[in-house]
Amino acid sequence: MGSTERHGRDSRDLKVPAPRRTSAAGGLAVPGRSAEASIAATVTGLGYELVDVERAPRGLLRVFIDRVPGRSYPTGAGEFVTVDDCEAVTRQLQYALEVDGVDYARLEVSSPGLDRPLKTPADYERFQGQAVSLVLKLPFQGRKTWQGVLARAEAPAEGWQLVFRHGAQEQVLGFAIDEVREARLVPVVDFKGRKTAGPSPAAGGTGAGAEAGEAARHPQPADDERLEDR
Repeated sequence: MGSTERHGRDSRDLKVPAPRRTSAAGGLAVPGRSAEASIAATVTGLGYELVDVERAPRGLLRVFIDRVPGRSYPTGAGEFVTVDDCEAVTRQLQYALEVDGVDYARLEVSSPGLDRPLKTPADYERFQGQAVSLVLKLPFQGRKTWQGVLARAEAPAEGWQLVFRHGAQEQVLGFAIDEVREARLVPVVDFKGRKTAGPSPAAGGTGAGAEAGEAARHPQPADDERLEDR
């Protein structure tokens, strides 16, 4: 097993690089699943959430995993990914990728970090009530980047909204997931100096801490009008 590195001050910022891969069968690829399918099947089969997969220069394959709220793990209790989690997934992925003939030079399994991306409808459901920064595919009122507290759009509207304050007035930006280029949690620093993305919701939970809510309601200026009526 390669060296284990910890980056940052929070257990959600972990990276476990695997040793350089050497192929069996004289380097010949074994017919099988695609890299994405192989990784997804392996990670979810171990009980973790596959957050993202990235291919970097020089054959580096990065895999980002997270724990599923409410699930217990043999590597220990807690809501954040640990070094042991990354090592366990790394070992299983090395075997699975070799069997499926996936071409890569190095493998790195990591936690998603404090600013983890939101990619699926399930991510939006899980993290509603928390501070989120998103980049729209097309600009609205001259800008693409917005930040606020994520919430379900109020009936009869459908989709999602960001709620924030501009001065003394509460503003709302309504959007659909397919209008978003990128969405990420906003790290918040509490009074103890530890970075956090707000309380990690329990299974089915949607609440967020006061620190996350207040931090997200102020950072982005907006015109003095409700923004969901586009």
